[in-house]
Amino acid sequence: MSERAYLDAASAEPMHPAAREMLLSAVDSGWADPVRLHHEGRTARLLLDNARAVLAQAVGVRPDELYLTTSGTAAIEVGLAALTAARRRVGTTVVHSAVEHYAVLHSAGDAGVEIGVDIRGQVDQEAFAHAVRRPGVAVAAVQSANHEVGTRQPIAAIAQDCNDVPLFVDASASIGHDPVPTGWSMLAASAHKWGGPAGVGLLAVRKGTRIAPPWPMDQREDGLSPGFPDVPNALAAAAALQARLSEADELNKQHRTWIDELRHRIATDVPDVEVVGDPDDRLPHILTFSCLYVDGEALVTALDAEGFAVSSGSACTSSTLRPSHVLAAMGVLTHGNVRVSLSRETSHEDVQRFSAVLPGIVQRIRAEVGM
Repeated sequence: MSERAYLDAASAEPMHPAAREMLLSAVDSGWADPVRLHHEGRTARLLLDNARAVLAQAVGVRPDELYLTTSGTAAIEVGLAALTAARRRVGTTVVHSAVEHYAVLHSAGDAGVEIGVDIRGQVDQEAFAHAVRRPGVAVAAVQSANHEVGTRQPIAAIAQDCNDVPLFVDASASIGHDPVPTGWSMLAASAHKWGGPAGVGLLAVRKGTRIAPPWPMDQREDGLSPGFPDVPNALAAAAALQARLSEADELNKQHRTWIDELRHRIATDVPDVEVVGDPDDRLPHILTFSCLYVDGEALVTALDAEGFAVSSGSACTSSTLRPSHVLAAMGVLTHGNVRVSLSRETSHEDVQRFSAVLPGIVQRIRAEVGM
C-alpha cells in the first residue's frame, strides 16, 4: 500500500501541534477542580478562564457568553432544549432546514417543521421566513455550512427574517475554516473539527437570549453542561483554534484551489459522476461526489486499501442502513457517495494522487457488478 493520505478532516482534524503541546503541559497543572478555593483549584480555574477567553474571542462573544460542553452534539442538544424550554409560553415548534445534523433533527422531534433545500443544499429562504412567522414558533435552527457537502447557508439574511425568534446555528463544520456568521442567538461548535481534542464542545449564548435548562441546575457552566470540566482538553482546544485561525487565510486559499482542481478532474475523468454541493458558496476544504452504479461503502473500502481515508454519506451502509438525509433532501444520488475533506496536513501530492487513482477504482468496482 502506498503512503497514506488522510482526507476525512470534516469528521475529525488531526490534532494541531499547538494543541498537543498545550495538552501535555496542562495535564500537570489543570487537573484540579476549578470550583475549589485551594491553590490547586484556583490554578485550574485560572487556566479554564484563559481557555474560555481565547475560545470566546475566536467565536466573537464575551467569555461569560461561552459555555463548554462535552461535545458538539451535546452543545446542540442542551442548547436547543434550553432555548425551547425558555420559550414554551410562545410555543414548541422548531423550524429547521432539511439538512441539519441528526442532533438537531432529534432534538426538534415531532415539534420540528422541516424546510427544504435546493439541489445545491441551500435552504429555501422564502419558505423558512414564512415558517418562522407562524404562531407557536419557539426556535429557528440553521447550520452555518453543511457537514456532508460543504454548502454555506445565508445565516445573516435568515437572522433578519427571524425577528424575535431566536436563531440557533450549528457551526461545527465551519468554525476554524470559515468566518463566524452573524445574527444568531446561540451557536454550537466542536473542537475536534478544527484540530482540538475530542470531548470539547462550545455553546455560545448571546446576552439577552433567554434559556431554561430543563434539568436540575448545578454550579458548573450555569447548568448547561453539568459535571467536572476537562481543563487540559479545554486549553488544548483553545490553543488549536487560535493556531488554526492564524493559518486560516493561507490554508483556505490553498484548499479552495485544490478542491476546485479535484472537482474538475473528477468530473472530467470519471464517467457517470455527480459532484454535489454549491461549487462556489461553500467551505473551502470539502468536496462530495456520487458515482452511479457504485456502492459507497465498497468505494470507501477500496480507496482505503490504496491509502486514502475518506468518508461516505451514502445509502445503506452497514452502520446506518438508511440513505443520507442530506443527499436525499437535495435530490441527488444517495448511493456511491464519497466526501473528501482536506486537513492542514494534506499536500497537493495527496490530491493529485487521489485524482489519478480514483477513475481506475471506480471502473474496477463497476466491472465487478457487471457495469
